[in-house]
Amino acid sequence: MRFAYYGGAPGMLTSAAVWLTAGVVSLRVSPERGVWALLIGGMLIHPVSLLLVKSIGRSGKHSPGNPFGSLALATTFWLVLSCVLAYTVSLLHIEWFFPAMLLVIGGRYLTFSTIFGARIYWACGAALVLAGYALWRTNAAPAYGAFSGAALEAGFALAIFATSRREAAYESSATRFPSTPGA
Repeated sequence: MRFAYYGGAPGMLTSAAVWLTAGVVSLRVSPERGVWALLIGGMLIHPVSLLLVKSIGRSGKHSPGNPFGSLALATTFWLVLSCVLAYTVSLLHIEWFFPAMLLVIGGRYLTFSTIFGARIYWACGAALVLAGYALWRTNAAPAYGAFSGAALEAGFALAIFATSRREAAYESSATRFPSTPGA
């Protein structure tokens, strides 16, 4: 999973762009339209990230029997149901939508630690959850929540890209210069 999807970094970077778009729409049009920008843009994250993955030379496919593929799919169903809940909450208090989504996405990233075998997802999930809680407690304007999601995900995506790049370079050098047994 980690190799095929470049550690999940393209998906997270795509998600950051969706959060950024939702923030801009919240400021320039309305918070309600910002909600829809995040929900509709969220549906495009996977296909756009697959294009990115393939453009950097990875397959974007995992082996058919890989149980982590099923886990990723299961968390997607959980995500969709949670989006319905966050949207319903936004009908009561528009300021709560983006903090609720930060909690949802933060929780989903905790499972990505298992899917991609990378502990950085624990830190990312915790950061998103803490940001969501802080924004909810302060009753922050909706755009702040969207921009927080964009900034946090962009930062973590860059860190994951760097890690994945180092891993690829290490694996490439290991295949070119295999260690000699008994040396």
